Amino acid sequence: MHRSIAGWINHRFTPALTIVFWVLVVGLLGSTAGQLTDVQENEAENWLPTSAESTKALEAAEEFSSPNLIPAVVVYEREGGLQAADLAAAQEDARTFGQRDDLDGEVVGPIPSEDGEALETIVPLNLGEDGWNSAPDVVDELEGTANDGPEGLDAYLTGPAGQAADSSAVFEGIDSTLLLAAAGVVTVLLLLTYRSPVLWLLPVISAGVALTVAQAVVVLLAKHADLTVDGQSASILTVLVFGAGTDYALLLVARYREELRRHESRREAMAIALHRAGPAIVASGATVAIGMLCLLLAQMTSTRGLGPVAAIGIVCGLAVMLTMLPALLVVLGRWIFWPRIPHFGDDDPSAHGVWAGVGRRIARAPRRVWVVTTLILAIAGLGIVQLNATGLSTEEAFLGTPDSVAGEKVLADHFPGGAGAPVVVLASPDAAAEVRTTFQANDGIAASSVTEPRVQGDWAYMEGTLEAEPDSDAAYDTIEDLRSSLDAADPDALVGGTTAVTLDIQQASARDNRVIIPAVLVVVLLILMLLLRALVAPLILLATVVLSFAAALGVSALVFRHVFDFAGTDTAFPLFVFVFLVALGIDYNIFLMTRVREEAQRFGTRRGALIGLAATGGVITSAGLVLAGTFAVLGTLPLVFFAQMGFTVAFGVLLDTLVVRSVLVTALNLDVGRHMWWPSPLGRKEDVAVDAGPHDPYEESVPAGAHAGPPSP
Repeated sequence: MHRSIAGWINHRFTPALTIVFWVLVVGLLGSTAGQLTDVQENEAENWLPTSAESTKALEAAEEFSSPNLIPAVVVYEREGGLQAADLAAAQEDARTFGQRDDLDGEVVGPIPSEDGEALETIVPLNLGEDGWNSAPDVVDELEGTANDGPEGLDAYLTGPAGQAADSSAVFEGIDSTLLLAAAGVVTVLLLLTYRSPVLWLLPVISAGVALTVAQAVVVLLAKHADLTVDGQSASILTVLVFGAGTDYALLLVARYREELRRHESRREAMAIALHRAGPAIVASGATVAIGMLCLLLAQMTSTRGLGPVAAIGIVCGLAVMLTMLPALLVVLGRWIFWPRIPHFGDDDPSAHGVWAGVGRRIARAPRRVWVVTTLILAIAGLGIVQLNATGLSTEEAFLGTPDSVAGEKVLADHFPGGAGAPVVVLASPDAAAEVRTTFQANDGIAASSVTEPRVQGDWAYMEGTLEAEPDSDAAYDTIEDLRSSLDAADPDALVGGTTAVTLDIQQASARDNRVIIPAVLVVVLLILMLLLRALVAPLILLATVVLSFAAALGVSALVFRHVFDFAGTDTAFPLFVFVFLVALGIDYNIFLMTRVREEAQRFGTRRGALIGLAATGGVITSAGLVLAGTFAVLGTLPLVFFAQMGFTVAFGVLLDTLVVRSVLVTALNLDVGRHMWWPSPLGRKEDVAVDAGPHDPYEESVPAGAHAGPPSP
């Protein structure tokens, strides 16, 4: 019996009891997991940095209107000029809107444009705490009324309510869509990997169990521990659990298959597989989970909320893949691998496989290989200068053209740029008059649009209209100038509104990048040092992952600009991609290097590098394809941010799997040799010379009585 903590699998009834345990857990938590959509908070204020001025303005403005107020802007347009019947129809619509039960205030308009071709009506709505989710139905009702006008009069629904409706429609049904897409991708890739009609079911079932448990835990924390969950983090949770969880399954199954060739007892084979592969899998999962928890340092509420959600997904995936999956494999027996059943005494095919050949070719000139590879990746990384991560306008954020975007274009064509998205200023009542004068004097504000101050409690409230479009650089400059000039009139004055919110998000995202990226690097470095018990290897591995990230981001920036013609990227995009690529990319280096270290203790680092590559190359490549495929599923969503993140992470994972881990890291292992393990004792173990000839590298210098093929991962 294998003497280790992994020996639990050897007990007669433990595997069956483990399966029953997880079935009961899913039965108990299944209904809770189904409530994930209900606990999501997708309203704008739940994405904002808590310390931002626009957030404080939103809180102060609650004195004057309900925090659930969400204005709808109805725009009517007739090319060539409005007719009398058009104005009459819009006035009738305004009276109808004024009778709504969810109205919060007075309907404003219809207001004619100066060119006489458009009308604007503002309908202040209170949709309650669940307003974001109910916005699509309300907007449909308003559009139905507005579109029932004279022939030739076009009506559009935009403003905050229209934008909320379109955003909510994007996330409607997103969980089931992503789940089916991710499961489909994983199934196809597992069928290609295992070439078995039944084996693929076990990782997919285990991933489904892990996702159910993770969603339930997230729901419970959202309800009882104030965890912020939004559509973005819920979507990433699905992809991450299926992608990373299946990766862990692939690595464990590969090691188990290898041990089945060496042991007659499948329980003993699984115990050794868990003992050998388990630490690397746990270390990889811990790296990802702790890396995700670094997002708790973010100012952005949405970014901060993603950290715990993603970490929960990884931990649940680890727990299921290291307990339920081994139990299923042991209970079902060897036949589950049919038609490629591993039998006791079979030769290990990795010794003569593709990756063994790749290793031999690299061994001929390792220094030249890693220098050339590094130069190519560095050149690819120069594309980062093409990345425009200053944020996306409402129009640019969608892959298509939703109704609110079309309405916003019409609004901008006929009314001042900031119509429908006013700048909000709150000041102390004593300074209200001076603040209003300063507000009106700003060149970026239409002076006649500034309202008289309304005083309520400790605040005076006023609004003004931007001359520029609300998501333009000119509008952002106006907000910054206004904040600066208002400091002299009233140091406590607050500037808010849609444009101020977007500006604060950009600035908070830039700060998050500066803080979180170094934190993730430090965490990854410390974990690698503990795992590999060395300093040189962790530093080299970290450098390769950062280089891989830069290359992936550089190529993606070029593709976004010159192939997909995207206007830019979200301000949080570089940070999200960095965390995913570094945390997940280091996984493959951990899987490879733990095996190399194991072999180096027997054969020296250079020969260990070749054995490690040959033994892990196939399974790590399969794992990379699965992870890339699941992240690519994000591209099915009609949001530019998700499409960009899906493409970049998928490309980055493939780059890391096929080039960085297999070529660059192997070449560095062969060139640096035993010094990779400095200052550990392994760094003093002499390397065995690696012959660059065509013969099998496993055959030479193998100790007497040792297995001729590579020992277990």
